[in-house]
Order: sequence, then structure tokens, then C-alpha cells
Amino acid sequence: MSGRYWPTALVVCTLTVAVACTKQAPGPASPSATSVVSGEVGPNGETLKATAPTAQSPINSQVIEDPEVTLRVANATTPHADGLPLTYRFRVFNSAGSVAYEVGNLVAGAGGTTSHTITTTLEAEQPYTWQTRAEYQGAFGPWSSPASFVAPASNGYIRGNELYDPLINGETVGTSVGDVSFVPGVGIRLNSQLGYVSYVLPQTVTEGEFSILVTNLRTNTEGGKTKLFAMAEGFADIVTNDRRVTVEKRGDPAGVIAWRFISHGAAISTDGAERVGRQFDPSLDYFWQMTWRNNRFNVLIREGGVGGTEIYSFGKPFAGRAYDPDPHVAFIGAPIGRSGPEGASVDGVIIRQVWLSPRPRPSFANR
Repeated sequence: MSGRYWPTALVVCTLTVAVACTKQAPGPASPSATSVVSGEVGPNGETLKATAPTAQSPINSQVIEDPEVTLRVANATTPHADGLPLTYRFRVFNSAGSVAYEVGNLVAGAGGTTSHTITTTLEAEQPYTWQTRAEYQGAFGPWSSPASFVAPASNGYIRGNELYDPLINGETVGTSVGDVSFVPGVGIRLNSQLGYVSYVLPQTVTEGEFSILVTNLRTNTEGGKTKLFAMAEGFADIVTNDRRVTVEKRGDPAGVIAWRFISHGAAISTDGAERVGRQFDPSLDYFWQMTWRNNRFNVLIREGGVGGTEIYSFGKPFAGRAYDPDPHVAFIGAPIGRSGPEGASVDGVIIRQVWLSPRPRPSFANR
């Protein structure tokens, strides 16, 4: 009788093997918030199971020479969950221990490091300390050990074919001439048509950008052909110079914008109805920019600063070779030429953050 049950037993065994074969091994567990977020609070309130980032630069009271300060750290790690999308928070403290700058929610950088460039103005040549920490979904890890640096001087520079002059610290890297005065923290004021600043560049900017920030700009000023900024070959008469570039904010008619650009073999300018008027509010910042690249010259004006509302943009193509004055001289305002004060500087304006270079204006020049 026992032989009758062999088929049944065989079927049972076969089914058992089949069921076992259909079971899948569980896949690897993915990182979860429970594996990295602690229910316990660390000594400084930490709730994220992460290491502290490591400051790489600047450290050890490094004196910063460039106008902008970039902080760089080696990224934190999460031993219990690899590949977690951490973000970072940076804090900068002044010598009194107060927070001078803070930014968070910065995506981790590639290659095991994260960098951030400070976007506020630090007090020139003063000591600062800084720290950073990793964060994830509201939880945060320990702060890095404090690192230190000395903020850069804010006196600008002229290097080769690049010029940067903040003008907010009571001095200029150029030469101030005539009726000018400094407004602390604001810029240099051209008190009348007889004041200007000149800059001599060691190398010519054949293609590039010349831009400034302007305040106390009134619609109705003195003079019929007054210039806000200009360029030329040397110091020959700005009215007849063979490489003159002038951007005018005229007082007669009030608020009229006009410009002229003379390169090697080409001369373009605004003519007739192209000279249009704008209203200006002396309490606002205005960003003025001239560019000459790829055989096109253009003037742009924004009300409210670099990121403000565009109120003027007009340019023209030009033929011939690139802009090639030798030497290349730039002006804030303009010197008196044969037309007298009528064609010199716009009076009363306060100018800061001068930038002239083949490369676009950097963020540190927008303060």
C-alpha cells in the first residue's frame, strides 16, 4: 500500500522545490531618512548622522588678494547611507563673533568638494572666520572646525587689459582730475562738468565691456554734449580723437542719450531720431554698459542696478578691424575738449564699481 503514495509524495516535493525557486532574494536596501537622521540630538543640536566637512581654503588667516572670497570644503560623509543628496550651509563671522554672512541649501559640488563665493561686501582688510555643515531634509550635521582669512582690500586694480575700480573706499586706481569728491561707501562724485577720472591700461581691450554703476543721476543736467564715460587713444582731444568712444547723457535736451564709437576703419554713432530721451531718478542706481564684440557696439542701461529694468539698449554693427587705441585710456566723465565744458562730464553724478575688461562683468563688481 505504501507504493500508492509515491506519486503524491513526488508531487509534493516537486511543488515545494518550485515554490522555493520562485522566491526572489530581497534587493539591497536603499538609504532612508531613518538610517541617517538620528532620534538623538548631538552636543550642538546635530540631528544628521554625518561627518563634519573639512575647510580647505581659505584657512590659517590667509590674506585674500582677489576682490572676491571663495570658500571651499571637502564634503561631509554619511557612513550609514552612501550617495545621499546633501546640501551645505556656510556661515562667516566678523572679528566680534557676529554672523556677517550666511547662505544655505547649496548643492554639494562634484569631486568631493563644495565651493561658494561670498556675495556680500566684507569690511576690507579685516579678519573673518567661517564654518560649514551638511544638511538633509531639515536635519543637520556638525559644523566644520573654524577657519580664518583676512578680507581683501577694496581698492581695485589695473592689470594688463583689465580694470576694476570700486571707488567706494575714498580712493581710485586711476587719476582723479578737477572738481571731484568721494562719498564714503557710495562712490566718486563729479561735482561739475570740470571733474573726471582717467585710467591708462597697459594693454588694449580690443573687444570687451566697459560698465559702471551710477547714482544721483538727474534728467536735467548742464551741457548739451556731456559724457558719462568714454575711451580714447591717449590724451588727445576727446572731441577729435581718432579712437574716441563716448556715451553721453545730455542736459539739453534733458535726458537725451547719445553715443559714438570709432574703431580702425569704422565710425558709428546715434543720429537724429536715434538720440532718445529718458527720465532719471537721482535716488536710484543705474547700470550703464558699453560693449564692443564681434564687430558690434551696444549701449545698455538698467534702472535699479545690474539686475534692474532695462530702459535702453541700442547698438550698431561696425566694419573693419577691432578697437585698437595705443595707449588705451578710459574716462569716468570726460576731459574738456575743444568744445569746452559743454562736452565734458555729466555734473553731480556719483559713480562706483568701474569695470573694463575683455571678460564679462563679475558679481563682485555689482555691489
